[in-house]
Amino acid sequence: MAAETTTEVLSELDDGVLTITLNRPDKLNAFTATMRDAMVTCLDRADRDDTVRAVIVTGSGRGFCAGADMSAGAARFDVAGRAEASADGEELRDSGGRLTLRIFECTKPVIAAVNGAAVGVGATMLLPMDIRLAATGARFAFPFTRRGLVPEACSSWFLPRAVGMQRAMEWVATGRLIQAEEALASGLVRSLHAPDDLLPAARAIAREIADAASPVSVALARQMLWRMLGADHPMEAHRIESRLLVERGRSSDVKEGVTSFFEKRAPAFSGRVSADMPTAYPWWRERLYSED
Repeated sequence: MAAETTTEVLSELDDGVLTITLNRPDKLNAFTATMRDAMVTCLDRADRDDTVRAVIVTGSGRGFCAGADMSAGAARFDVAGRAEASADGEELRDSGGRLTLRIFECTKPVIAAVNGAAVGVGATMLLPMDIRLAATGARFAFPFTRRGLVPEACSSWFLPRAVGMQRAMEWVATGRLIQAEEALASGLVRSLHAPDDLLPAARAIAREIADAASPVSVALARQMLWRMLGADHPMEAHRIESRLLVERGRSSDVKEGVTSFFEKRAPAFSGRVSADMPTAYPWWRERLYSED
């Protein structure tokens, strides 16, 4: 995938790492439908491109994303006349949720590099990303109740899983500003970095994934961990792990992983996410589990 430039989102692929940059710095990257569509397009292309091993999402300028673009005032949230319907034409769907669900479905690990304020959809879009790093001056907020709204972008599912029910409810009910140190202490972000060190730190994690791990195994592990958050019993994990271990055990990637370990060299995995996923994938679309 060559480097791309759109009006509001930049994307660039460098040695297996795709960096997506929100690019409305004069508006603190206030979010628009154009940005959502561009991000979804980038993720679609990343999933199709086997040379993409990891994705980084960051913002240009001083902010990560200041939330929805509210230049139209309260009319920005009156969707009655511009309803986004599902394929059956019946279900009204939240714009931010379309993005977070697309991130959730991604087969490549997604790393957030939060360079500044992340508010509203700027905060909720982070929740389905796998690893979240932030600059020391970053701030976060889920201000929906302060605007007369409710949480969006599937955050009522993601946020309690990220930081626990008690903290999630406090943040949502108050809508208050969350400093970087509190975000770190809560587990919302993994680590804090000086602004100039943020992207290098994110790239170092992406580089380790790209250089050392089987892309097929990473894609499967990502979905296994996320999907099991909603499982009723560990037996569900046992069953799918057992099935995938059987299939992966026959793969060339396993032979290469073991051989490279004994030869004390970096592995050269040949498995491709686009072509070599196990027959069990995607298991959540099957009825794998019996009632007993």
